[in-house]
Amino acid sequence: MASHIVVGARDLTLDDLVAVARHGARVDLDPGVEARMGPSLRWVEDAVAGGGGAGMSDPIYSINTGFGSLAGKAIFARPEQASELSRRLIISNTSGVGRLLEEDVVRAAMLIRISSLTRGFSGVRPVVVRRLADMLNAGVLPAVPEFGSLGASGDLIPLAHLAIVLSRSGEGEDHEEDSGQALVNGETVSGLQAMDHAGLERIVLGPKEGLGLINGTSFSTAMAALSIYDADILVRTAEVAAAMSIEALTGFADAFLPQIHDARGHAGQIATATHIRELLSGSEFIDGSETADPDRQPPQDAYSLRCVPQVLGPVRDTLSFVRGIVERELSAATDNPLIFTELPDSRQLKAVSGGNFHGEYLAFASDFTSIAVSEIGNIAERRVFRLNDSTLNRGLPEMLVDSADAGMDCGYMLPQYLAAALVSDCKTLAHPDSVDSIPTSSNQEDHVSMANNAGRHARQVVANIQHVVGIELVMAAQALELRLAVTGRDRSALASATRAALDLVRSTPTSDGRGIPFLTRDVVMYPRIRAAAELVASGIVLDTVKPYTNQQRAAQP
Repeated sequence: MASHIVVGARDLTLDDLVAVARHGARVDLDPGVEARMGPSLRWVEDAVAGGGGAGMSDPIYSINTGFGSLAGKAIFARPEQASELSRRLIISNTSGVGRLLEEDVVRAAMLIRISSLTRGFSGVRPVVVRRLADMLNAGVLPAVPEFGSLGASGDLIPLAHLAIVLSRSGEGEDHEEDSGQALVNGETVSGLQAMDHAGLERIVLGPKEGLGLINGTSFSTAMAALSIYDADILVRTAEVAAAMSIEALTGFADAFLPQIHDARGHAGQIATATHIRELLSGSEFIDGSETADPDRQPPQDAYSLRCVPQVLGPVRDTLSFVRGIVERELSAATDNPLIFTELPDSRQLKAVSGGNFHGEYLAFASDFTSIAVSEIGNIAERRVFRLNDSTLNRGLPEMLVDSADAGMDCGYMLPQYLAAALVSDCKTLAHPDSVDSIPTSSNQEDHVSMANNAGRHARQVVANIQHVVGIELVMAAQALELRLAVTGRDRSALASATRAALDLVRSTPTSDGRGIPFLTRDVVMYPRIRAAAELVASGIVLDTVKPYTNQQRAAQP
């Protein structure tokens, strides 16, 4: 990951976002940003001053009028009201509730807001985006509650909780009770305290800058982006866990032969089948190959083994589509109105009202992610169940524990229960938020996207399935060692890739210091399950098997 991101020189990438959100990369502005932001800013300043053909006597939405259904109620008479309007907007919109959003989400949203405003269509001063960058670099993290955004007109409430820390009133004393909250060294303090601690001055906002800060898709995009980044790692790690289970269950190679997948022609399915073949290369437990007939007949496994390419392949393709949406949104101008000074002279009003704040793209992106990732867990849980069942696991002990006293140990019975609970939760969470809409603002905002809710749910779905795949990793490792024991073979009989993954699981530390050893009697499970989920989330499983495959950490089709 890069340690330094320059915003404005090029479009942001998902890797840029993760570098800032999770790895603390420094953020600076490209020198050309000020020139790019200048024309729209000067137009706003001229309009407020009464020049440029559009003055305070003319209604200019968000500059000298109210918002939403209040837009046509009055035109403010005094230029200084345009600035005060920005601050009052922030105050009124800071109304979120619920648990605080995670640090990586807030940092990601701050970066996305910087990126959006530096496009130069918002009429915002460079000092505003520089101060956002200063806050990121100094570790000032606004405390942002999870509930409030409808995904149109942008993420108003979450972004207001961010903007209230950055800004102050221009009228008299800077009141601490109107400064919001932020986290400093894990402690919640006022926004004023947090900025003072970092040595940063809070800004008096200018005309339109309040709306420019909060009218956009930044939080919906942040959650969608982090979810898709994690899901890309998750689906390919799920293929590693699946390969381990297939090998432990002495599966058939026929289902992964390239001819089958080339005949259908889907890129994701072909990529998954290729990955599985590479992961299983050299195994003595896989029946048949492209050059040798299978010994057992018919050479057909259950669908949870045989159809891995046909299930995880579509997941790959869906995530690839979603990634394209999200990466475009990282550098999109999403507030309203946008100011286009290049419009012909015959049009004096350069502020153009539209709907780029509408989060339907992000709502779909997060909903698709939730649906696709839920399927990773659905099929993984079925393999976990099969590993436990001695009538289905081809000769392995019941519940994957060869107990000295039958029935004394539950083995891996309860991790399968947990996997079932998590998968069931995802079936509810994956109901699409994008099909819901509740009108607001006296029916002016009569269709909203619910993109923020979709993003929250996608994050939870991904976290759930990281645990499910972690459970499969641990159980498949146990099953592989049991398979070696019941056949009397040594570890050289395993595929090189799955043997490396097995070694990783066995060398992983846990919070209780016991690690994840081969199970001979019952142990407390939660430290092992949590450690395995962290393996999945980190991407280290993919790094471990990478020498034996052609797969890359970047998103695959």
